[in-house]
Order: sequence, then C-alpha cells, then structure tokens
Amino acid sequence: MSKKRILSGMQTTGKLHLGNLLGALENWVSMQDEYDCYFFAADWHALASNYSQTDELKDNLLDLGVNWLSAGLDPEKSTLFIQSLIPEHAVLHVYFSMITPLPWLERVPSYKEKMEQVVNRDLHTYGFLGYPVLQAADIVLYKADYVPVGIDQLPHLELTREIVRRFHDIYKTNIFTEPEGKLGSVPKLPGADGRKMSKSYGNAIYLSDTRDEMKAKIKNIVTDPARIRKTDPGDPEKCVAYAFHEVFSDEESNKVTAEECKTAGRGCVACKKELAESVFRRIDPVLERREYWSARPKETLEALWEGTRKARAVASETLKEVESAIKIDISSFRDSLS
Repeated sequence: MSKKRILSGMQTTGKLHLGNLLGALENWVSMQDEYDCYFFAADWHALASNYSQTDELKDNLLDLGVNWLSAGLDPEKSTLFIQSLIPEHAVLHVYFSMITPLPWLERVPSYKEKMEQVVNRDLHTYGFLGYPVLQAADIVLYKADYVPVGIDQLPHLELTREIVRRFHDIYKTNIFTEPEGKLGSVPKLPGADGRKMSKSYGNAIYLSDTRDEMKAKIKNIVTDPARIRKTDPGDPEKCVAYAFHEVFSDEESNKVTAEECKTAGRGCVACKKELAESVFRRIDPVLERREYWSARPKETLEALWEGTRKARAVASETLKEVESAIKIDISSFRDSLS
C-alpha cells in the first residue's frame, strides 16, 4: 500500500528561528518514515509581501537548506525542492487565477489582517491578494493528501479545496486530490519580549546565532515585570522565561521553577541560566549538524537540486493532465507538423 503524500513549504524571507524549528521542522522530521513527504522552499511566496526586498533571498535559500538538513530532514526520505525552479507552479497558478472568484480571495482572514496591520509596505498587489491561489497550485500539483497546518491556516486550505472543486466542475474532470489539513500539537514559543517570535520584531533566537548570542538573548528574555527585586514573589504565568521553560524543560523541574518563582526562592538570573541549559540540551544536536552543513554549501544545494528534479517530474505529469482537461494541450499540433 503506497504512502499518503504530505506537502508543505517555508518562505525564504529570513533566517529560521527556534519557533520555526519547534513549530514546523520537528514535525516534518517526525513524518518522514510514515508519509511520502514533499517540502519546498517557497521563494516566489516570499515576493508576495517582500517584492522590493530581494537582496537576501539567495542567501536565505541556502540557509533554509542548511537548517532543513540540520533539523534532520533526509533527502533519501523526503523530496526537498525549490519552488521557483519548477515553472509548472506558475502555470497552474495562472489557470487557477482564471476561475477563482475575487470575493473568495478578499474574504481570507489573513489577507484582511495583514492589510490592516502591515503599514510599512504597499500590499495592494495581485501577488499579495492572489497568494492563496499560488498556494493552491503548490499543493495540488503533487496531489498531496495532507498539508501540515496550524488552525489559523485552515481557511487557506479550504480555499484550495474550493478551487479544486470548481476546476473539476468546470472542466468535468477529477484530476486533483482535495487536501486535508493535518493539525499537530505545536509548542507555543513566544519571542524574547513575549510577542510572536519574528524577525520583524527583533525578538527571535535564530538557529544561525552563535551559542554566545543565544545565551545573551536568553539572558534578556522578559520576566514578570512585578518582580523588581530577587526577594519579590513572581507569577510564572506572566513570565516569558517560564513560557520557554514549559517548552524546553521537563515537567518536574518546571513545577519546582514555578514554586520558587512564586515564593521568591530563586532569582530570575538563575532561572534563565537553567533555561539556557535546557534549551541547549534540546537543540545541541541540531547546532552540531548545522556546523557540518554550513561548511558544505555545495552538498546542501545538490540535495535541493536533486529534489527539485524529482518534484518537477511529478509536477509536469500533473500539468499535462490539466492542459488536456482544459483542451489547450498544443503538443498534438506540434506532432502533426513533424
């Protein structure tokens, strides 16, 4: 019995941080043996909101590959590929854009939210509005059964399913698989200041940081603001450092940490020193592999190139089916002229 197929991607907009490792990469690695996994570097998607900031895209792409391999993604088990090297993504995106009603895109929650929140960039572009259409093409080109998503991404996936149903209805075909969301238990790791961990907030701990840089950032993680002196009792629920402990430290030690915080039995400096030890226990294997792959950019890129060749063969076959259904497959004309 063939394995079910998984597909997911990451944008090349910046360096990966601990939140990316815990929220996506560890989950991807855990699925490699059970599923037929396709993971791609979404460099076209990176242009949707960063079209004027492209200087770092190539470096980010290489860094993405390094982090994937360091986290444990295995090119022998998973197909790792680059979106922009497979033009079939763009072609199917065009076909889908011709049949996708505009109101479907305007109602996507993340579109409305970003239009309200992002004030330093002009997002009044088709690329930004049509982001979910390209995303739909990314998924169904590989006939993925499942897409690992967070709850906030489910509307995007439902839009993909709607586009698939509309395509099948218009062209009287049944080419694509309607993908299902695969919700996982994802640890909630905030940034050092308590907000979402993000490059734009300057609160992220990056996988590319040195150990000393990581230690310095952990040292500066925000604690309960009411705990001014070491002798002041604190509230673990208001402490960002404790939120990190809940992700990286074991349950028993967290009980002790919470109690000593409430009774002022331990100061914040000691608490964060212990936190750093817990963080490194968890991520040291990744950092060690990162040193290895960072010194081997050629091998990293070769893994992506090989995966891209494999992925394009799959995408090409799907697109042939699409163009046959639409009746714009002109290869027969070429054959008649030969």
